Amino acid sequence: MPETLTDGEKQTLLRLARKAMEYAVKGKVLPPLDLKSLTPLLREDGASFVTLTVDDNLRGCIGALEAYQPLAEDVREHAVAAALQDPRFPPVGDAELNRIRLEVSRLTAPRSLEYSTSEDLLKKLHPHVDGVTLKDGFRRATFLPQVWEKIPNPAEFLNHLCQKMGARPNLWREAKVQVHIYQVEEFREMN
Repeated sequence: MPETLTDGEKQTLLRLARKAMEYAVKGKVLPPLDLKSLTPLLREDGASFVTLTVDDNLRGCIGALEAYQPLAEDVREHAVAAALQDPRFPPVGDAELNRIRLEVSRLTAPRSLEYSTSEDLLKKLHPHVDGVTLKDGFRRATFLPQVWEKIPNPAEFLNHLCQKMGARPNLWREAKVQVHIYQVEEFREMN
């Protein structure tokens, strides 16, 4: 991770995410972001994922793998998308807002991971450190590094990632898929 966020910057991003989610769920128009009031790091282009949980269970997660807008705006956009547009879940309702906990993951730029065989790929992954993206043709899927907590076995991790991509679980063993890795700076609201 190049430059890490300060505690104040993390709190600012969590507040922006919470406000954006609440406005969207209540059908209100989110006011424009005042970039001048933010630190340089929050104004820089950055990629993020915003994860919503209820009682430690996933309730939504949307993000971008590559930076294309200011980090603060990226976090706001993905907080709204995680609440209303994650196809795995119905939109968050007003009654749920006080039960939802937000987590923000700021991503490093993805790097291609070169490997020769499926066993070589397993050796080159760093569980609990690497976020992993698999790509096969037009299909692509990613798991944030936090997913290692639920799927610590590297082979199972890749099997599940292939399934998320819409492929058979062992595709990564049978074919040469494109693999990219990245790391995250992750922080969450306190209960």
